[in-house]
Amino acid sequence: MARVSAQKNTNGSRDENFSAVTSIPLSEEGTASGGEQSIGALVRDATTHLSTLVRSEVELAKSEIAGEVKKGVKGSVYFILALTVLGFSLFFLFFTAAEGLNALGLWRWASFGIVFLFMLLVAGVFGLLGYLRVRKLHAPQRTIDSLKDTAQLTKRQQQQPELTE
Repeated sequence: MARVSAQKNTNGSRDENFSAVTSIPLSEEGTASGGEQSIGALVRDATTHLSTLVRSEVELAKSEIAGEVKKGVKGSVYFILALTVLGFSLFFLFFTAAEGLNALGLWRWASFGIVFLFMLLVAGVFGLLGYLRVRKLHAPQRTIDSLKDTAQLTKRQQQQPELTE
């Protein structure tokens, strides 16, 4: 069987996301001496080629998914960096709010205390909302039941004697 190596992009460079995959040859293989093959040999060749085709398709799907996951991870890094900068910039927002309360005539320590208590209140509300969401999580019961059924069917098939001609 022939092997296909990494594919080329539209710009002509090799795409490393694709791995080597076996392919179905486009020429005849191993014909009988008279030029004709038996039915068994034809069926064997057909199943071999079909198996190779299915494996190639699965390998292609795996490599495409892996490439897309890598792109997603790289993109999510920028979101994480943006959230980090936003988190650090909130410090300045709260500091400004405290100074604004101070400018209204409150003592400086009281204005910072009020802002601190407000931050604790907001953190507590978000913590409670998170707890309520997480508490609703359950095990994937349908998948567990399906796997148990499959295991039972497999055990039954192994226990039954095979019919031979």
